[in-house]
Amino acid sequence: MDKLLIRGGRQLAGTVDISGAKNAALPELCAALLTADTVTLQNVPRLQDVATMLKLIRNMGVSAERTEAAPGTVTINAGGLSSPEAPYELVKTMRASVLALGPLLARFGEATVSLPGGCAIGSRPVDQHIKGMQAMGADIVVEHGYMIAKLPLKPNGQRGRLKGCSITTDMVTVTGTENFLMAASLAEGETILENAAQEPEIGDLAEMLIKMGAKIEGHGSSRIRIEGVERLHGCTHQVVADRIETGTFLCAVAATGGDVVLRHGRADHLDAVIDLLRAAGATVTAGDGFIRIQAQGRMQAQSFRTTEYPGFPTDMQAQFMALNAIAEGPAKVTETIFENRFMHVNEMVRLGARIEIDGKFAIIDGVEKLSGATVMATDLRASASLVIAGLVAEGETLVERIYHLDRGYDQMEAKLRGIGADIERIKS
Repeated sequence: MDKLLIRGGRQLAGTVDISGAKNAALPELCAALLTADTVTLQNVPRLQDVATMLKLIRNMGVSAERTEAAPGTVTINAGGLSSPEAPYELVKTMRASVLALGPLLARFGEATVSLPGGCAIGSRPVDQHIKGMQAMGADIVVEHGYMIAKLPLKPNGQRGRLKGCSITTDMVTVTGTENFLMAASLAEGETILENAAQEPEIGDLAEMLIKMGAKIEGHGSSRIRIEGVERLHGCTHQVVADRIETGTFLCAVAATGGDVVLRHGRADHLDAVIDLLRAAGATVTAGDGFIRIQAQGRMQAQSFRTTEYPGFPTDMQAQFMALNAIAEGPAKVTETIFENRFMHVNEMVRLGARIEIDGKFAIIDGVEKLSGATVMATDLRASASLVIAGLVAEGETLVERIYHLDRGYDQMEAKLRGIGADIERIKS
């Protein structure tokens, strides 16, 4: 397995380009299954999860190719889709595989989708997906590790269409909202999604579906209305910038000090994170298509609580904890989304951080410096937090199991090197 070797203590300066959002690209690749026409996605990041999703849809008989002449462009044509199945072998490492359920069911009337895998950061039940699809008229059974979904047969022997309905989830679910959004676009009649997730990636998916001919209102709010259409057509769509990659680089600069411009970053998607960084002592300015962060000296520790968008994102909790670990003063972090999302703490303690865990709370007492050591990444965002900690630690830090990092960050070490970090990948 590849590792990252980091020699800490350098300030960061320069310009870094933010890639397209993983959490938008994955559902948008699945949305291409809703039509037999060609769909072109631009600004698609080169990530392991994206490669897995491309392999998954190709396995169904879909043409999906990157355009080498235009990096970031992927052309998908699902006209020849022959197997509406997402097998375990292809999706065991990626929970986003569940996003194939809605499009396959909506277009073909049946789907067989493996129960998803991914990071081991807590329970991510699919029961909300199943309940929603059942409310739309699907028969679903779970057996042998698969969700097997079918719509009733019509007298002519063909599968019917999903039926519009009102869906109120028991919890706010991002992938559930995305699945229902895609499925309802081809359903008969009107679908109302209550308690819908409001993340920018959902709004981006909705905008793509609208380009394909879907009739959607209210995306970006907790109540979304979809009027189903008989068919969708192809489109060209640019994937929105990755707000979590943006936030990760902002925390890295705040921790190490320096002056960095993040091109393509969207400040309006990171209000909670930027407010906290400003409170910590960083200067953050933003304009059309860029964010600039300037940080000098030791930051002030900040307490925060993770919650659904537009609150502080759970996907930024570990990275901001790395900043708090070397900030001045104590801080309390409350994790409300995933029960196992403090697995990075033991590794940060190896670097000299003072952190204690009490259930869903982490109490951080900032130290003046960290000391380099060998640490092991346990999940995607934990790996990013250990990279940030390594950037500020004295001496060398070796981050192992960075395949987690490659699932969600496009060439992170190359981007960090470009702004002054002493970091290199050691090939296994």
